[in-house]
Amino acid sequence: MKTDLKWHLRVNVKAAIARAYVRVVGTNREFSWIFFDTLLPLLGTAAYVYVYRAMDAPEEYVGFVLLGGAMTAYWMNVLWNMASNFYFERQGWNLELYFIAPISRMAILAGMAIGGMFMTTIRAGSLLVLGSMLFNVRFNVSSVPLVVLAFVLTLVALYGLGMLFSSLFLMYGREAWHTSNLLQEPVYLLSGFYFPVRALGFYIAIAASIIPLTLGMDAVRQLVFSHLHFSLFPVQVEIAGLGVLGAGLLYAAAVALDRMERAAKQEGRLTLRWQ
Repeated sequence: MKTDLKWHLRVNVKAAIARAYVRVVGTNREFSWIFFDTLLPLLGTAAYVYVYRAMDAPEEYVGFVLLGGAMTAYWMNVLWNMASNFYFERQGWNLELYFIAPISRMAILAGMAIGGMFMTTIRAGSLLVLGSMLFNVRFNVSSVPLVVLAFVLTLVALYGLGMLFSSLFLMYGREAWHTSNLLQEPVYLLSGFYFPVRALGFYIAIAASIIPLTLGMDAVRQLVFSHLHFSLFPVQVEIAGLGVLGAGLLYAAAVALDRMERAAKQEGRLTLRWQ
């Protein structure tokens, strides 16, 4: 029993590393992507910066915009590279290999998440550094360990959401495209990408906290601009909420993937609508 457990653990870890390796190597294989994924998004972020400066808003709002622009990269990666991945793999005839392989589907998605984080962190970090230099943004970090913890918990919850969407998008077929497009702009608004989410109103902001980015960005902004008072909740509460969200979304993703696999085996197709 113990030997079987060690074997399954080793195989799943190797599968996750192999799936992440493809994306890490792919980042270095086409350097033009770094240019398009860094400088072009910086133009969109700069538009919000000049809007705030035209309104004579506090300079800290420029920092809000840069952090929001950096996190946009992670949200897009979750939607298109995580949530829609199984749907695209079915079109490319690789999905069958995932199901016959003696590994967990969570291991495959974990590898995608790790590789996606690496690729996206290059874009987000470059945008943050270039934007800080270009717009002369000064950060006042109160606790580096808490910033790292809030950021990591945000990514865990966010990619847990991507894992959950991956099975739902696959089950509902072409509706994945419509859902991906539908979720982009509302999430930009409800998560407060370019402004403190508290501006939406307390109750709307609480409802929006179901999206990991809402609590994550609010917590990071509190810690990075510690001299301002604009937060939705105390940072300790938001970090605890991110932990609960991450655990809940990962569990929901495991359940959804299990149902998807059982539907594939019993029905012989992956477009079944759940009743």
